[in-house]
Amino acid sequence: MTADVVATRRAAPRPGARRLLSRHWYAWAMTAPVVIVTLVLVGYPLVRGVYLSLTDATEGNMGRTIGMNVIPSTYEFVGLKNYTDILTSAEFLGRLTWTIVWTVVCVALHVSIGLGLALLLNRPMRLRSLYRILLVLPWAVPAFVSAFIWRYLLNGEFGVVNAMLRAAGFAGVSWLDDPFWAKVSVIACNVWLGVPFMMLALLGGLQAIPRELYEAAEVDGATPWQRFRHITLPGLRPVSSTVVLLGTIWTFNQFPVIFLLTRGGPGGATEILVTYAYRQAFEGIRNYSGSAAWGMVILALLVVMATVYRRALRQQGEAW
Repeated sequence: MTADVVATRRAAPRPGARRLLSRHWYAWAMTAPVVIVTLVLVGYPLVRGVYLSLTDATEGNMGRTIGMNVIPSTYEFVGLKNYTDILTSAEFLGRLTWTIVWTVVCVALHVSIGLGLALLLNRPMRLRSLYRILLVLPWAVPAFVSAFIWRYLLNGEFGVVNAMLRAAGFAGVSWLDDPFWAKVSVIACNVWLGVPFMMLALLGGLQAIPRELYEAAEVDGATPWQRFRHITLPGLRPVSSTVVLLGTIWTFNQFPVIFLLTRGGPGGATEILVTYAYRQAFEGIRNYSGSAAWGMVILALLVVMATVYRRALRQQGEAW
């Protein structure tokens, strides 16, 4: 066998790959637009963000066009300097700590309240469909609209909540001006927004559990707590493991509630990593490279968290 024949055979596509393309060409054609749009809307900004995070790009040295004048870019490559500045800054540890507290508290309340409501709605009752519709409304309303409504309700001087407190003989509370109460306020608003999704997801998981398991356990003399612990919780695990991860990612990046309700105040008390990255890019002297580096740090934290979470589920025998 000559060298030319060997090279030709090596260069030729494998029969399996050719057969795959010819047999499933319709599937590839249908998914191609989605892949292209994803690359344009997600892939390019991600690559661009990684590149900017390795430079010193700011509003002052970015290229721009003013009338007929074209000002070229003068920013330079600085390597990992932005990342070292972030990881050694005083803001990073404080913002990260509050972001973790904010995420853990919100997700815990989402799951606990959502599970309680799902258990109630899973039982036969009058007007159950009406209750489901009413409980889903907070999730149907856009987050920015809900944030503006909560901002009005919690206004220290004209808010409805303080008006009700004063009518009951209590003093008003500085919901959005006091650091502690501002944190309570943003958590309450986010819980109000996130509970309906968790409730619907867990309700679907409850309805997928066979009723025969409960009937058999009841015949065997199992108490309600034992049925909940040994049937309900294991039966919900395939659903809860996914929605908890989604809820954690969404809450970690929950920009509208924090920014529109308190704008990160007072004094940065409610500032999370995402809102701080936004300020770097769009307020004051815009630091595009710093904001991009903050975004990459946030992405890395979420990837690590998701990886650890997935490994923990695998160790528990979950195929996720």
